[in-house]
Amino acid sequence: MTPVAVLRLPLTTDLSGFVSLLHRLQVPHRVSEEVGEQVLWVPDAGQLPDEVRELYQRFPEGDDAYQLPAGAGGDKGRSSFFGQLRDSPVTTLVLLASLIVAGVTLLGDNLDAVRWLTFLDFRVHGDYATFIALADSLAAGQWWRVVSPMLIHFGVLHLAMNAMWYWELGRRIELRQGSGHLLALTLLFAAVSNYVQYTFGGPGLFGGLSGVLYGLLGHCWIFQLLAPNPIYRLPRGVLVMMLVWLLLCLSGVVSMLGFGDIANGAHVGGLIIGCVTGLAGGALARRKG
Repeated sequence: MTPVAVLRLPLTTDLSGFVSLLHRLQVPHRVSEEVGEQVLWVPDAGQLPDEVRELYQRFPEGDDAYQLPAGAGGDKGRSSFFGQLRDSPVTTLVLLASLIVAGVTLLGDNLDAVRWLTFLDFRVHGDYATFIALADSLAAGQWWRVVSPMLIHFGVLHLAMNAMWYWELGRRIELRQGSGHLLALTLLFAAVSNYVQYTFGGPGLFGGLSGVLYGLLGHCWIFQLLAPNPIYRLPRGVLVMMLVWLLLCLSGVVSMLGFGDIANGAHVGGLIIGCVTGLAGGALARRKG
């Protein structure tokens, strides 16, 4: 569905209250910055653009008590869960791919399937595994291994937690900077976090979206510090919780509690590269402003 610009306002205008209202009403939208102004985009669906313009005239700073009248907004499907899936295609595709891989690999138990997605190919001999050098796999054209470990998950809890946070953080970036940007960041964070984990952890089985998640977290965090915007404004508790969890993992406490081996290299590598992209993106957005 083609987006249409409904508002063009100076960068000094605070849209946070109105954007919060749109979030609460589950109205699909995104905000971009263009040549000294901020632009609010919504899908070109029926009367939605006109309704959003009218809503802004009534509540430019938002309204915590306002509710949509019954039947307002035309197609109710656009504010449904499936509407959110449609408006966040990259987020949806990454999560769908993770679910499919979880089914094919039996959440990591089907090693014959897992070995096609791991950073290093391997062969199992009894109770031992022999890993094949990455250079050999790349020479054979298996370049997907650089990023594909992000789709492997070992257990329902592992998949559920990563999916929940990718849904939350991925949609923010997709709304703020577009689907192509989220796809590029996801692949970049996957490649860097996988390589860091391999470099510091050595050959082994690792996987999951957590390295990418820490990249997305770092990106939103630093970007928001340099170029504040309502979409990247994360609750302080979320940031603190994620960083505390990272420290607990690094300390070894989480592994001692029976959560298994933690890919700390992937987490740290993802967070660092995410902060770098957030710094670059935030600085660029601030300069444009």
